Amino acid sequence: MQLKNVFKRTLILGAAIGTLGVFFAAPLAHAQDKTIKIAHIYSKTGPLEAYGKQTATGFMMGLDYATGGTMTVAGKKLVVIEKDDQGKPDLGKSLLAAAYGDDKADLAVGPTASPVALAMLPVAEEYKKILLVEPAVADSITGDKWNKYIFRTGRNSSQDAIANAAAMDKAGITIATMAQDSAFGRDGVKAFKEAIKKAKLVHEEYLPPATTDFTAGGQRLIDKLKGIPGRKVIFIIWAGGNPFKIADMDLKRHGIEIATGGNILPALVAYKQFPGMEGAAYYYFGMPKNTVNDAMVSRHYTQFKSPPDFFTAGGFSAAMAVVTALKKSNGDASANTLIKTMEGMSFDTPKGKMTFRKEDHQAMQNMYHFKIKIDPAFAWGVPELVREIKAEEMQIPIRNKR
Repeated sequence: MQLKNVFKRTLILGAAIGTLGVFFAAPLAHAQDKTIKIAHIYSKTGPLEAYGKQTATGFMMGLDYATGGTMTVAGKKLVVIEKDDQGKPDLGKSLLAAAYGDDKADLAVGPTASPVALAMLPVAEEYKKILLVEPAVADSITGDKWNKYIFRTGRNSSQDAIANAAAMDKAGITIATMAQDSAFGRDGVKAFKEAIKKAKLVHEEYLPPATTDFTAGGQRLIDKLKGIPGRKVIFIIWAGGNPFKIADMDLKRHGIEIATGGNILPALVAYKQFPGMEGAAYYYFGMPKNTVNDAMVSRHYTQFKSPPDFFTAGGFSAAMAVVTALKKSNGDASANTLIKTMEGMSFDTPKGKMTFRKEDHQAMQNMYHFKIKIDPAFAWGVPELVREIKAEEMQIPIRNKR
């Protein structure tokens, strides 16, 4: 009898605790509903650390600007969870799974490197949550490896290639490429080859991504170009490091020039060796003329006493896309709602107005044809604007199988 009463009291107590659990869980769930969790996975460390840190600075600055300093959208607090992928694909993949699964992130932004992004794409599909790619470039991200949960504010290989081709594709020019043996490098060269119509491409040189000694690759490039009449150009597609060391191999003696796209300010220091060099970039702080860029430049100077850099603009643009979408969805961060909201959505950025293409979720954006000039006021070669290449001018291929 005593045992029966104990058992009865245990049941009553258990029921009471269960009721309390429901009582306390309800406000907790309500509190959770009042936040939108954004995982930002990027290279805090690793070979592309400089790129990653700029992206993170721009992203947080952009969220602050886009929300008017409140860090809230539709009454919901934006919470950013940062994770370091170290530039490693397997780590990036597991971090994204942990962000979606354990941290209950509503969406994710990143990563820095293309091989990491390619490893992460299936995770977004598995968890059915948005991954906004910034700044990884490889065409395959929004091409054959794409799924419907992937959007990209960063430019892709084709946008880089077509813009740079516009700057150097002229009859009588012979081109050889030098690129990293990676998704970024190979996709970049593939897109560049497709974009070149008048110039002649005679050689593709691929080197390990961490290469520091360019002597052997540089010699192969010289051997392919020397003796060819007319202008001869080595077009470099490279992330991190200093591939411009090949200029030390006395390229001028063979009449060989160097050309490349935009880069971060520390890398532009090397551009001072090449006054008059032409290329195309998605950003240099002095080129875009719009109120969002003015605001970012002003804020960056105030906070850091220096201009915003290449990837700062990318992070800021990703933030503008996220907040614009969440405002339009009234704070609904569910993937299906965001997909419907973001397909075809235009948003303002420091780079100018951008639009997510419905077919592959790639953001269409203007590019900037530049020529390097030397200005004693700057420690780097200054990309002087030749002309703005409008998004609608560039026939960017749709490479997915949607």
